[in-house]
Amino acid sequence: MAAQPSPQSSINVGDIRITYLPDGEGHVSPTGFYPASTQEGWEAHRQWLDDDGFVLAMVGSFLIETADRKLIVDLGFGDTSFHVPDFAHFEGGRFMDSLKQAGVTPEQVDTVVYTHMHVDHVGWTVSGDGLTFATARHISGESEWAHWQKPDESGVGPNPDAILALASRIDHVDDGAVIAPGVNVMATPGHTPGHLSVVVSSGADRAVILGDVANCPVQITEPEWSVLFDVDPALARQTREHVLAELEGTATVVADGHFPESVFGRVIPGEGKRLWQIGV
Repeated sequence: MAAQPSPQSSINVGDIRITYLPDGEGHVSPTGFYPASTQEGWEAHRQWLDDDGFVLAMVGSFLIETADRKLIVDLGFGDTSFHVPDFAHFEGGRFMDSLKQAGVTPEQVDTVVYTHMHVDHVGWTVSGDGLTFATARHISGESEWAHWQKPDESGVGPNPDAILALASRIDHVDDGAVIAPGVNVMATPGHTPGHLSVVVSSGADRAVILGDVANCPVQITEPEWSVLFDVDPALARQTREHVLAELEGTATVVADGHFPESVFGRVIPGEGKRLWQIGV
């Protein structure tokens, strides 16, 4: 059966609520996007492919609601599309409707956290003549921001309008920084230099929003399958191995905005390899 898009959904981590806000989806060539993989290798992982044999990749954001705070992690692809024949097709545009469905207005959002600044994570940074979340604090890793001040040779960097709008508004945080009660960042470099994951804790409950530590559940089972756009593939794999080893077999909920079927799940031990358990 072909992979299906992940729906808008929420989980509770103690008294903190996390809601996935879909923006759109992408369909990418398995071996094009994961150069270390093979067509034969994908035969064991066809559950992550669409009807045309492309990897289904969701694009979206996470809303974190504490008792008196509303934070958004990443800002999707934006109201646009991207198409390269035989390689990838991405379509965004649903984020603002998803936010409205969650019962939140842009004015209520006090913090925006970028796990990193690839184009599919910053797409709604700017709306009209300014920042979409005009009153919110915007946060990234310092080395992430510095990386994107240089000319973008990858073709997947942030829109220059987003960089310009953020120039006087972006704040930088270090590994472990607390950005709201029960919410802190964790440095997870490799995919990009200043990549961050977000850890949510309340009581005995814990969840980790991975960002692009993994782009597809296949990387939980095949962690050596790095994606084409990892800035430092060796470091990305090292980070992925470290994070997955910490999560494996625990009650910690994992959230990944690119995963199909459900963006929420857990990392569980299998026979010699880790597995992705869909849902909470």
